Amino acid sequence: MWVSTRAQYGMRALVEIALSGDKPTSLKVISQRQNISQQYLEQIVAVLRRAEIVESVRGAQGGYRLAKPIEEITALHVVELMEGSLAPVPCLEEGDDNCSHVGSCSTESLWQRVDNAVREVLASTSLAELVNEGKLVQLETLPDSFFNNLQN
Repeated sequence: MWVSTRAQYGMRALVEIALSGDKPTSLKVISQRQNISQQYLEQIVAVLRRAEIVESVRGAQGGYRLAKPIEEITALHVVELMEGSLAPVPCLEEGDDNCSHVGSCSTESLWQRVDNAVREVLASTSLAELVNEGKLVQLETLPDSFFNNLQN
């Protein structure tokens, strides 16, 4: 399974929007902070808006904010919105009747376990967790002078 930039950027945009709380975040701000094309973000956020994960706010201080509680938004839901199927092989996709080996394939159980593991990780990861992890990453590192003063 390969996660596209669309899904990666969608998750990053949601973290940016979530970090602003109830205050709307503009696509321009997200674009600058995440180094993502604003035009590409518009396409991604349109999908998130149609899925009622975000809502748009008009006006001079407008932008986007979450339409659902942060704890209810899972990485699985977002990645599936952006990617479609997450199956590591086509024969695990719903409605795939092209594989003549389904049910008698020596590696089917391996791919099923891979699929289950990926889904489990994504389903158990909420946007709230990612926001908390993002806050930790954003903490500024202490300047070298701080450590130099400790040694003296």
